[in-house]
Amino acid sequence: MMPIRSLCCFALLLVLVPLQAREVPAPPRQSAIASANGYATDAGLEVLARGGNAFDAAVAVSATLGLVEPESSGLGGGGLMLLHLADDAREVFIDARERAPLAATRDMYLDADGKMRPRSSIDGPLAAAIPGLPAGLVHLSEKYGRVPLSVSLAPAIRLARDGWVMNEKTAGMLPWRRELLARSPGAKALFFRGGEPVAAGQRLKNSDYARTLERLVREGRDGFYAGPLARRLVEGVRKAGGIWSVEDLSRYRVVEREPLRIEHRGYRIVTAPPPSSGGIALAQMFNVLSGYDYPAMASVERTHLIVEAMRRAYRDRAEFLGDPDFVDVPVARMLSPDYAAGLRAMIHPARATPSELLPPIGQLPAKPDTTHFSVIDTDGNLIAVTQTVNLTFGNAFAVPGTGFVLNNEMDDFSAAPGVPNAFGLIGDVANEIAPGKRPLSSMTPSFLIGGDRIAAIGTPGGSRIITMVLLGLMDLIDGGSAQAAADRPRFHHQYLPDTVLAEPGTFTDDEMKALEAMGHHVRVADSTWGNMQVVLWNRQSGEVEAGSDGRWKSVGKGALGAPAAIYR
Repeated sequence: MMPIRSLCCFALLLVLVPLQAREVPAPPRQSAIASANGYATDAGLEVLARGGNAFDAAVAVSATLGLVEPESSGLGGGGLMLLHLADDAREVFIDARERAPLAATRDMYLDADGKMRPRSSIDGPLAAAIPGLPAGLVHLSEKYGRVPLSVSLAPAIRLARDGWVMNEKTAGMLPWRRELLARSPGAKALFFRGGEPVAAGQRLKNSDYARTLERLVREGRDGFYAGPLARRLVEGVRKAGGIWSVEDLSRYRVVEREPLRIEHRGYRIVTAPPPSSGGIALAQMFNVLSGYDYPAMASVERTHLIVEAMRRAYRDRAEFLGDPDFVDVPVARMLSPDYAAGLRAMIHPARATPSELLPPIGQLPAKPDTTHFSVIDTDGNLIAVTQTVNLTFGNAFAVPGTGFVLNNEMDDFSAAPGVPNAFGLIGDVANEIAPGKRPLSSMTPSFLIGGDRIAAIGTPGGSRIITMVLLGLMDLIDGGSAQAAADRPRFHHQYLPDTVLAEPGTFTDDEMKALEAMGHHVRVADSTWGNMQVVLWNRQSGEVEAGSDGRWKSVGKGALGAPAAIYR
């Protein structure tokens, strides 16, 4: 029998050894991919079957989404990538966020009276920041992939040349931007046939997109950011009134950053650092809630506390967060449990705190115009990617011959303190426009690690992304499945406007009345929101799950790959 002293030392060792170091997980029995479009999920599975890893599959999924889901993301936009590397059990965050052109100025969207010029940061080439997604795909493939770009981009290239069928989601969004898309010859060629927007069920081809991807295969990063394509982009943007330069493209680089890590209820949450606001906001909300036994509370009391945590996190987002390469973001303070305790002390257990009573910040509905996907391979590599062109179809402008629309990420900057952007989010000087600066983002690709579960999760949804990820993570922590987390009913509060927005059916009539009696202003939205994609690996059994948001079940797809033995 082991002596008591030795038993004590052994127990202490177990406490001190990190979770991942003392676990011997059962490897995933299959790969799993959840994405917002079946074509993209199939592209990723194809690359896995051809010897690629999760990161190669992510390149395939991303490039395919840019083709078949152009309202949400594409080569003209950017993205944030969170990687879990199985070989050395570490995480990496790749920032492929767009950057402001070097000719950008703080007041470029204001008139002579200092007021915003309507839609100037939303429509047309002046709204476009320098894309980061192409550089992100090349970086991901070259540094972390196992097969060349010729393999990982092959499904998207083939689909662009052979054609795909327009789905009801993309077709349904075309009318929102019809007039502006029709003004751009490049965009009109992509989305109109016979003078009318393409309808669901029609077959499309995009040879220009295929040629752009083929340049990346042949030339890597320079295929987009230098040479003929770069010159074509700059000339097209400037001719239409934009301010891009060849130097803007040549100077663009992705940045690898250290992810944020949060401990909550025995789980580790690994998530996005600035220039995403999502990770810090998640940390603040979880830290505030850690002072309560909220899982045991009645639904109304629990919802009240979650809303109050949301309110305070979004208030701080507005004041403190921006591109960490340009501003000093007080990360340590905002992640501190002591800071959260101070926020918690201001929460009344039975009364809503009007947002106007919180410290002021100077002083639109979110559409599914971003996309997310999650991948796990049979080696245990994971990747969560959220990518975007910002609003639906970005700035609704495409340079002819390129095959993709450009973003309107300049609207994610704070054009003036306290002036809301298209999602109703306000900001301060930390997120003001500056040459070469990355705009603040709500994209929140995240991992949940603990016990026998590891999951990758994320969603589109503009300002609501962070609260959706919060609620999805809560569901996973409570033992929910990947599909249950993706389908969970949602509610949201973002400091201003001072309203609890809820999906239809989230609250009962009695719950609504009880929240209103506490001082919350509750509004039920006309429709659902978000498009969450989750993969989950049970590290005890080796079972994997893929959950694709049921709100778009006819378009998105969560699927499992072949058994691990086939890959090996």
